Amino acid sequence: MAVERKTLTQLSIPICLETLLYMLSGMVDTLMLSSVSDQAVGAVGTANTYIGVFIIMFGVISSGMIAVMSQNIGAGRPGIAYQARQLGLIFNAVIGILMSIVLAAFSGNILRIVSIAPALLEPAETYLKIVGGACFLNALIPIFASYLRVFGYTKHSLIGTIVGNVLNLILNSVFLFIFNWGVMGVAVATVISRVVNLIIVAIMGAVLIKAKQNPQRIAPRRILAQIVKIGFPSAFETALYNVALTFIVRFMNQMDANGMNVTARSYTLQISNFSYCVGAALAQANAIMTGWRIGAKEFEDCDRGTRKAVFYGLVTAACFSITFALSGHFIVHLFTNDTQMINLVVKLLIVDIFLEFGRVTNLVYGQALKTSGDALFPVIMGAIFMYLFAVGGTYFLGIHMGLLAVGSYIAMAADECARAVGMVLRWKSGKWKSKSLV
Repeated sequence: MAVERKTLTQLSIPICLETLLYMLSGMVDTLMLSSVSDQAVGAVGTANTYIGVFIIMFGVISSGMIAVMSQNIGAGRPGIAYQARQLGLIFNAVIGILMSIVLAAFSGNILRIVSIAPALLEPAETYLKIVGGACFLNALIPIFASYLRVFGYTKHSLIGTIVGNVLNLILNSVFLFIFNWGVMGVAVATVISRVVNLIIVAIMGAVLIKAKQNPQRIAPRRILAQIVKIGFPSAFETALYNVALTFIVRFMNQMDANGMNVTARSYTLQISNFSYCVGAALAQANAIMTGWRIGAKEFEDCDRGTRKAVFYGLVTAACFSITFALSGHFIVHLFTNDTQMINLVVKLLIVDIFLEFGRVTNLVYGQALKTSGDALFPVIMGAIFMYLFAVGGTYFLGIHMGLLAVGSYIAMAADECARAVGMVLRWKSGKWKSKSLV
């Protein structure tokens, strides 16, 4: 089957909207939960952090699968791309079910181990038990969505997200304001909306993509080896990030007894995610195009396209993050009336300007390196700077120097910027050109 290549704009806009809607879903949850209490917001934010830690294994297959599929599509071998999806689906289904059982059965123990603020324990355990217990959905949705995207069907993946988000909003309203279920209601709504999203993207992939009919096949062990070659380092980097994040959140939970600093982080994330989603969309779109071009041996186009994606990302990151910092008092007031909380979040939004500059550069170049086959370098950079700057800096600036959440954000911004410099230098070296999978 012939695959029509899309431009960066055609790919990135639907992915951006999809990411934005996903982020908006979290923001709506936060906004609705803020009517219950600030502690409910902090509890859900903390629980989601630890859910992320336990689903890192999904990334072993997801990221490697995208690289293998996109390069084989670029080389004119869609049948092998279909094989890669099937292997990814089986692996993630098994790991997802195991992770769901662990999170549902041991949610309370996990939260106690990481020293969650006492005021947040009960609601966080409720959310973690329900949403974590259904985290196999987080394993399967990216497989089907990525399958649609690498074949250019980004709009169709967006449809599943839209339907899921609308349903989530409706169910949140019902469960929170009619049934008064609190955190439990938000958790149940999240799970139901993800089930519907999964059904939609699975059906669309089966109907729209006929790669299964292509006769080209290779030994499954070869595909799995390629997926693991890219996916394992990528997942390990994600693991390093999520473990680092658990240390950061743990330090922030120790900054005060009522969870104010970690709750301020939750509010800040909901706002800054709008800036992040543009960079993430450009990184994902450019990664797909990188795979296509490397599969077709179009290295110069690949280099120009990646630099273009970074430029667009920096411009949009600057516009969004500066706007959020300047209008921070008004935005945060939508969530809470606590003056101390509002002032703290505004300070974090100012630091976030520098964090976003580093993050968008890191995202685009890092994803391009992984899709090209050069997946080990981002892991090395992460192992050094996440722990030296983000974790160590949070303890030193946040706790030792008494800057609290502001110190933590300064440390995380330094981490993103340092890794971004490393990614740029690695890309300019051109070593990624020799890492092709096909």
